[in-house]
Amino acid sequence: MQLTDFTILMVEDDPNDILLTQRAFMQASLVNPLRIVRDGEEAIHYLGGRDPYADRSRYPLPSLVLLDLKLPKKSGLEVLEFLRAQPSLKQTPVIVLTSSQESSDIQRAYSLGANSYLLKPVGFDGLLEMVKAIGMYWVLLNQGPERAVPGSRLIPGLPGGPAAPAPLKPMKVADSP
Repeated sequence: MQLTDFTILMVEDDPNDILLTQRAFMQASLVNPLRIVRDGEEAIHYLGGRDPYADRSRYPLPSLVLLDLKLPKKSGLEVLEFLRAQPSLKQTPVIVLTSSQESSDIQRAYSLGANSYLLKPVGFDGLLEMVKAIGMYWVLLNQGPERAVPGSRLIPGLPGGPAAPAPLKPMKVADSP
């Protein structure tokens, strides 16, 4: 899989957050296609391949979803619930990227299957660092199930893949003075 095959779907209604995130992706040199939808209903249409998103060559299924919670029409939690109910989408990694620090939102997002819950940084520098970290972990390092195809890197410990690495040994931590 090439990096340009790794589509990221951003579900965000705030035009300023969209613009800043697009700039952060450019400055972080992430070449992945970043698709934008602006409300929960549009996200469900995109993910479900409904019009106007039926053409998967133009609107490919995402390899990663960046999901705001506070959206018009349908909430991010409703989008997450829809996504996890779809057999072809339920393993798609979802990063909740929101300004909500409410513990009920955090608990509900994780119980619905969010893979990560991140608070939107206040400044651009913080956003840039977050985008770089997302790119490093979710795009380059993480091995999702959709990557376990012939010709891609094989997952250790699975049939056909290399042996699983030995378990980590506990480290002794020095006492602080």
